Amino acid sequence: MYSTDDLKKWDKNYIWHPFTQMTDWADSDPPVIERGEGFYLIDTEGKRYIDGVSSLWVLVHGHGRKELTDAIERQSKQLCHSTLLGLANVPSTVLARKLVDIVPRGLKKVFYSDNGSTSVEIAVKMSYQYWQQKGEKKRKRFISFTNGYHGDTIGSVSIGGIDIFHKVYGPLLFRSIKAPSPYCYRCPLKLERSSCGMACVAHFEEIVKKHRDEACAVVIEPLVQGAGGMITQPQGFLNRVWQIAKENGLHFITDEVATGFGRTGTMFACEQEKVKPDFICMAKGITGGYLPLAATVTTDEIFSGFLGRFDEFKTFFHGHTYTGNPLACAVAVENLKLFEKERVIEKMADKIALLRNELARFEELPFVGEVRQRGFMVGIELVRSRKTKRPFPAGEKIGQKVVAEARKQGVIIRPLGDVIVLMPPPAIDAPTLKELVNVTYEAVKKATGA
Repeated sequence: MYSTDDLKKWDKNYIWHPFTQMTDWADSDPPVIERGEGFYLIDTEGKRYIDGVSSLWVLVHGHGRKELTDAIERQSKQLCHSTLLGLANVPSTVLARKLVDIVPRGLKKVFYSDNGSTSVEIAVKMSYQYWQQKGEKKRKRFISFTNGYHGDTIGSVSIGGIDIFHKVYGPLLFRSIKAPSPYCYRCPLKLERSSCGMACVAHFEEIVKKHRDEACAVVIEPLVQGAGGMITQPQGFLNRVWQIAKENGLHFITDEVATGFGRTGTMFACEQEKVKPDFICMAKGITGGYLPLAATVTTDEIFSGFLGRFDEFKTFFHGHTYTGNPLACAVAVENLKLFEKERVIEKMADKIALLRNELARFEELPFVGEVRQRGFMVGIELVRSRKTKRPFPAGEKIGQKVVAEARKQGVIIRPLGDVIVLMPPPAIDAPTLKELVNVTYEAVKKATGA
């Protein structure tokens, strides 16, 4: 066994953490997580924490679910990995069939990768190559949204819209076309929610009509822009932008990496507005949070654009070493079985209502500007002034202070700047869900001096 002190020292000496200012990390005293149990994480000192963000939006049924660990063990005794280049394997084939059954109608072909960024990158490359092989040589650009986040590979960053993450890489990126995000609390068009008539949709339509001959696709996070600050879209926004994209002959790519597998209250967010995309990108919850896996699912029409003679070189020249990894696919199959067996989606409705009721009291706190919720995706935006919506100075690190207070009380959450994020596992029980919200409320009060 290693001591906690040794582990903390080695971590600080050798690990570069993601999305972390390492100067601050060097002065911090983080818990070292050793194991998980149900909806709790447990550190090396035995302290238990509610996993309030599903271990970065991936956990579905809880830690240590026997059905899922058994699936990994069974598969490991059969086959841990075999390439999909020139071979098939059993779990990836079974999973593909099951995914086609649950995605929106018309999506028939599954291309595997290993994380959300690559699932989106694949959709972008497929759309681009499809049009090129159709003879539409002018189509080289993509329309996406400000405040959007689609991952950290170069292609995914190119269609992203969060300057703090993406601006520094500008010289490396291809140019994309940005439409205004429906960030109603801070409307980019300077309009009021109650009277705007969803003007952002009209603005989007103007952009599409201007660029439809040079654009390949529209890329969107349906219903909620996650990393942008849990920005929830107005009712009808998603369906309307999909219709506009289709009316103008563009592909429609839905990035369901964060919103998929129950997070918004349905298996996929696009179901709620009856959207049928040309590509759906998924990762995170696909394995219930147990192993890395991603998939990009598209239509027979897109697939047919890559068919031809060997010497025509219409092949999709893209792949990953662990594409269709049998261990990950086996646990993903079991994850989908648990969704069905335990009626996870159906049982979420009451818990979503409970969560909404529990969140209502945050509106009373003087430094809470807005509480945004769609299903189990929650953003609590903290501001210095509710009247002017003026944010706290970045140097005050209010979001991080809230997280630190919650951790003291046995809850793990994460901020996006000064937006406090809650994203509990879809299968969480009601008492644990209430405790998560209670602790977060007290942490916000204490950190802001409310």
